[in-house]
Amino acid sequence: MMRRIELARGRRLSRDDVPRSGGIDSEVLGVAQRIIDDVRERGDAALRDYSEQFDHAVLGDIAVSENEIAEALAAVGEDFKHAIAQAAVAIEDFHRRQVPQSWFTTDEGGVFLGQKVTPLERVGIYVPGGRACYPSSVLMNAIPAVVAGVEEIAMAVPPGPDGRVNPYTLVAAVEAGVEEIYKVGGAQAIAAFAYGTASIRRVDKITGPGNAYVTAAKKLVMGDVGIDMLAGPSEVLVLADETAEPLLVAIDLMAQAEHDPRAATYLVTTDPSLPDEVEFAIGELLKDSPRAEVIRRSLEDNGVVVVCSDIDVALDAANEIAPEHLEVQMADPLELLGSIRNAGAIFLGPWTPESVGDYVAGPNHVLPTGGTARFSSPLCVDDFVKKSSVLSYSLDGLAFDGSTVMTIALAEGLEAHARAVSVRLAIAYGADEDIDEKEADE
Repeated sequence: MMRRIELARGRRLSRDDVPRSGGIDSEVLGVAQRIIDDVRERGDAALRDYSEQFDHAVLGDIAVSENEIAEALAAVGEDFKHAIAQAAVAIEDFHRRQVPQSWFTTDEGGVFLGQKVTPLERVGIYVPGGRACYPSSVLMNAIPAVVAGVEEIAMAVPPGPDGRVNPYTLVAAVEAGVEEIYKVGGAQAIAAFAYGTASIRRVDKITGPGNAYVTAAKKLVMGDVGIDMLAGPSEVLVLADETAEPLLVAIDLMAQAEHDPRAATYLVTTDPSLPDEVEFAIGELLKDSPRAEVIRRSLEDNGVVVVCSDIDVALDAANEIAPEHLEVQMADPLELLGSIRNAGAIFLGPWTPESVGDYVAGPNHVLPTGGTARFSSPLCVDDFVKKSSVLSYSLDGLAFDGSTVMTIALAEGLEAHARAVSVRLAIAYGADEDIDEKEADE
């Protein structure tokens, strides 16, 4: 079912071994650009037209009303409310540990330096919706923003054909403290967040995953507005040895594959007998799976088994793939943590399925995909703040550093930079400017 690769010491995985499908198709980019241009020109009218075209929903008000939220709270059972509250507490606790602090320092020469941390004023979070619902995505995007101190959080979610938002999504928004919710999805929602309409004010940054058109739109508006990342298909890598239970490996691969036919699944193992056992277990589990067809297609199209000669080769393979989710189902998984360089989230041991990270553990489930874990991090509080450098020089401090500034400025041919120092020193000390005019001309 899954494609197999054998790796001996001395051979490394290549990009051809594990092709990624995370790129944005040029046709999708073109469609997204046309939608963005239309929303910029026609505003709310375009949002309504696209909701009818793509979501089959005829919208009145674009914003979710207080009455709709009250109806959602009444429609959802207490078990769900308790679960979403429990998850919210864990997510908030984890992210509060990430809050960056401003800092300042003064040296003996009277130079005051520091860094000022300021929350973003207004952010837009995108939550997939329509026929599906992802209340966990509401929590993962909104709670770090709340913890960071963001003043205004707007949420966009596609409506169902009835023009309403799934009640589970609305209840999660209430739990997270989101009060501004819009029934808009797709590239049109990203355009509204980036440029504003009569109903939706523009934001400073957009976060949250979506389909290919949402991702394309985020790419196109980046620079006019901040974004978190360009999310591709979801992926998991299970790193396993002979101690791994085949049934647990199988169900964890399936749990990722059920997201989407484009989802990527990797089994990297030092046990040559494990892949057959895992595939047998998958076959048995698929018999009563309601998403069997999606899972089967995902595993066949994007599933890869890498059989490695030893643990070092296996770790190299895992780091080369740089997966979104990395499960370590090996003896003494904690001892291997230091050797794992590239992963969005790391799950250690057989009792830590990726699904606990999706919902209740606390770490964010908005993670780098497509190998970008080599240089990117999960969504976090840092994504909702900005940092400003702070500088204040005394006269003595300027006098001490002034000659260094002038030397470098003149070497770069920036004479006014040098004079910004020399003029100040001349005024302070009542002397002529001490700057080499010949060197400045050169």
